[in-house]
Amino acid sequence: MLVLVAPGQGAQTPGFLTPWLDLPGAADRIAAWSDAIGLDLAHYGTKADADEIRDTAVAQPLLVAAGLLSAAALGEVAPGAVAGHSVGEITAAALAGVLDDTAALRFVRTRGLAMAEAAAVTETGMSAVLGGDPDQVVAHLEKLGLTAANVNGAGQIVAAGTAEQLAALAEDKPEKARVIALKVAGAFHTHHMAPAVATLEGAATTLTVSDPAVPYVSNRDGQIVADGADVISRLVGQVANPVRWDLCMETFKERGVTALIEVCPGATLTGLAKRALPGVRTLALKTPDDLDAARTLLAETGASAADAAGA
Repeated sequence: MLVLVAPGQGAQTPGFLTPWLDLPGAADRIAAWSDAIGLDLAHYGTKADADEIRDTAVAQPLLVAAGLLSAAALGEVAPGAVAGHSVGEITAAALAGVLDDTAALRFVRTRGLAMAEAAAVTETGMSAVLGGDPDQVVAHLEKLGLTAANVNGAGQIVAAGTAEQLAALAEDKPEKARVIALKVAGAFHTHHMAPAVATLEGAATTLTVSDPAVPYVSNRDGQIVADGADVISRLVGQVANPVRWDLCMETFKERGVTALIEVCPGATLTGLAKRALPGVRTLALKTPDDLDAARTLLAETGASAADAAGA
């Protein structure tokens, strides 16, 4: 069984979209999406510097566009499940057929703008805490007034809060843990993002929603969500609630996942899987050069649409 996953904010790097635009039809698709959301995705994915694409309002639609573009380049795929980390859940929702691609891009554009506006109210950020006992790490964060915003498994928890709280964490680390400041523009998945929830609730009422065509694993609790309206409700609330990627990986394990492909810009989630899911074959779509290996893996796991139809 193969699972298709999509990374979250922070996975983007300058110029990462460049090689993908050489694929047949890719530039036209990106141009159409850019027109639909009023953002020049080609510019930001090929020419913008790290600071420009760190902007939440830019990074989020750029990541979803790249994920959808790279997934389309695989051809027809029938994965055993899909999942996404943070904003990657919108990519996963589109891959599962809950939203069409353009609707997903419009929704994520609204999400990015709303979260950027919420982040501007107070100086906030996020830091990765690597190592240490997970329960002790969470307790230590709570003592400092921080939120365990991403519980990623594989010994990684991401703390989120104010600049002062993060500075205190840098000085007072949990036992046997390292702390690394992340290049993100706010305390995502915390109460600091509450204003964005109201905006997304309004945006959600305009969406045409279908039930997932493949099992959709929610990063709220690692559960399989079969109702499209429930998927959207979770996407709305997700911006102010923790991401439990550890529970998603537990679900992958329980469902017997044997392979995992991470759509562009892949590497983050495959890295976590290598540590938390030993024996599971992983592949990250970093450039189109990775497509042949990905298609081979799809065929070997029966996740290509042709194989699924013939089964």
